[in-house]
Amino acid sequence: MVLPRVAIVGIGYTPFRSITPDVSFKEMMFEAAFKAYEDAGVCARHDIDSFVNCAEDFTEGRSIFDIHVPDNLGGVLRSVHTICHDGIVGLIGGYMLVCTGQFSIVAVESHSKLSNMLTPNYLVAHATDPVLNKPLGYNPGYIAGMEMNRYLYETGTTKEQCALVSVKNKRNALDNHLASYGDRITVEDVLHSEMAFSPLSSLDTSATADGGIVMVLASEEKARVLAQKPVWIRGVGWCSDSPSLETREWGAAVYARLAAEMAYKQAGIRHPRKEIHLAEIDDTFSYKELQHLEALKLCRKGEAGAMGEEGATEREGELPVNVSGGSLGVGRMGEATGLQRTLEVVLQLRGEAGKRQVPNARVGLAQSWRGIPTTSGAVIVLSNE
Repeated sequence: MVLPRVAIVGIGYTPFRSITPDVSFKEMMFEAAFKAYEDAGVCARHDIDSFVNCAEDFTEGRSIFDIHVPDNLGGVLRSVHTICHDGIVGLIGGYMLVCTGQFSIVAVESHSKLSNMLTPNYLVAHATDPVLNKPLGYNPGYIAGMEMNRYLYETGTTKEQCALVSVKNKRNALDNHLASYGDRITVEDVLHSEMAFSPLSSLDTSATADGGIVMVLASEEKARVLAQKPVWIRGVGWCSDSPSLETREWGAAVYARLAAEMAYKQAGIRHPRKEIHLAEIDDTFSYKELQHLEALKLCRKGEAGAMGEEGATEREGELPVNVSGGSLGVGRMGEATGLQRTLEVVLQLRGEAGKRQVPNARVGLAQSWRGIPTTSGAVIVLSNE
């Protein structure tokens, strides 16, 4: 079965800042939506058939967050629904709505107001097993430390190679005016920074950022009319692996591998390393970028660290990775993180990334992980052809 072609025809976004006391989440949603509709040349009231919001009630601090969506996106008395998952999963939901043939234009929104959260670790602890894990009373960040330990053991990757990820991504963020955490640091700075969750140091760990992002999807017929630079969705994939700490695979990101296989199959990609020109992948922690590179089959298991040392993942390298700065440089944005990844790929494929533009980029990949303690992730393959 051949699915209809769907394109991203409009993007809108706010700056991504560490704290936003001057604006509410409603204002961020409205600003991003207004810019996206202008970019796509559409009217929310007359042209958009459905609206998708990606939000988690726990992180929003209120239940049934859906009630706050229509007013800010222009979707009053329209088809609106909320997906409690990462932004790439929301894009996949919008993509499938268009593929049904019932909707021609769909808007997808996600945002972060994580700076409002006073007890984020207490909140994340609620997602751990209520019988076996939560009663232990540990900071859930220890899960990342345990996974990093296992990953280093199984692959032979070193802490120095992980530290290079932080160095690269924070330096990349200096050329991204939207990013919050751009910096020039060294491997030694990372290794000697305060210990977070052994062997993770504080500079191996991303900080949160606030911001809003909206993307407009359209069927091929509408996209040909609306967009001068449509970015086509070639393949999508998603996966939730074992939720249990006791039964999951600790040394590899199985969810990313299975999601990528699904997306590659749809996109017709047989040799990811050769066919993908840039990748924006999850780097919530420095080792996760390396683990995800291997899971996405952009290198073999145990080779990601060496790729970084050789400069292959630099902006000028063979496979630029997280040119935006990733979560380590831009900031971790909760459910909006996947849309931030996709946003960078769209800007690159449209040739609008400015100083960080990757030359001749035609195919890009964005990948997300929902974070501790989950094993849930998604992949989307995009092309400007």
